[in-house]
Amino acid sequence: MLYHPSTNFNGLSMGSRTATMVAFMGTVTFLGLGFQQEYQGASQPASCAAKVSIDDVGMLGPTAEPATGILFPRLCNALTFVGCGVRIKWRFVKVYAVGTYVDPLAFGYVKGRGDKEIEKALLDPKHPRTIRVVMNRAVSIDKYTSAIVEALKPRMGGEDLEKLEEFKTLNPPGDLVEGAVMEMTVRGDTLLYKNSAGNVGAIHSEVFCKALCDVYYGKDCVSEPHKEAVINGIKNL
Repeated sequence: MLYHPSTNFNGLSMGSRTATMVAFMGTVTFLGLGFQQEYQGASQPASCAAKVSIDDVGMLGPTAEPATGILFPRLCNALTFVGCGVRIKWRFVKVYAVGTYVDPLAFGYVKGRGDKEIEKALLDPKHPRTIRVVMNRAVSIDKYTSAIVEALKPRMGGEDLEKLEEFKTLNPPGDLVEGAVMEMTVRGDTLLYKNSAGNVGAIHSEVFCKALCDVYYGKDCVSEPHKEAVINGIKNL
């Protein structure tokens, strides 16, 4: 006798109820064993698909930047996380954590070509990416913008320098608190900048975008751990 949601136990004796439930549990066990045997006998591709599904769930979790513990989500602006690092000032001050998100299709062709080719692709702003900055400490907005402008200016070769002032105006007044987030999305000659207040502005300059890429991925980048992590992440796309 199988249990069904419509079964009425009220008219059964205690012994009958027990027998009915035993029969039900036996049937569930039998069906479970049958399902397990069927699954174990499935083709290899089906087994691999199940494993990939489990792995994918783990990959959806955030990644912690090792030096600060700041978490970076798997996706940002529809782009995929590939690596993060820390920006250190004066040798020991951990100012902020920085992570990079890329378009896997745009960078997929270069992932097997070695570090130099990957770095070359990272320096080219035509490959979409988002640079996500998360403050590890409170910093005045003037110090934050001045540090970025100081890094950008010598890389711009005297061109489009007015864009540096535009960048400053995209940031709201007031200090940056610990945990404040800024996102810089580079697409060709356009920078989409999301400031700490969540407002988005744009700068249109290929010179500016190339300089920004060099700040984070060039030979004299502001965070070598970040650059190395990003290169390794692209290899594993």
